[in-house]
Amino acid sequence: MVGAFLLIEGIDAALAPFRSTVGTLLVDDVQPYYDRLVAAGAEIIFPLQRVPTGAAFNAVHPDGTVVEYVHHRPDPQGR
Repeated sequence: MVGAFLLIEGIDAALAPFRSTVGTLLVDDVQPYYDRLVAAGAEIIFPLQRVPTGAAFNAVHPDGTVVEYVHHRPDPQGR
């Protein structure tokens, strides 16, 4: 992460699952978004995962748009 930009690098095969993502939403808490989308029958591409810097998941909206929802809580060094 550099400022407001998230940079992802890797080989093509590793990046393939991320290429369809249209945008990333930074939210205060991903759980309500996840629960609502699952209840509405949304396709969850990457299930809700907790990581050291927060939590995230990816969902396909009814119009086909793929969105990543992120609750980012960086460590004191901003990572």
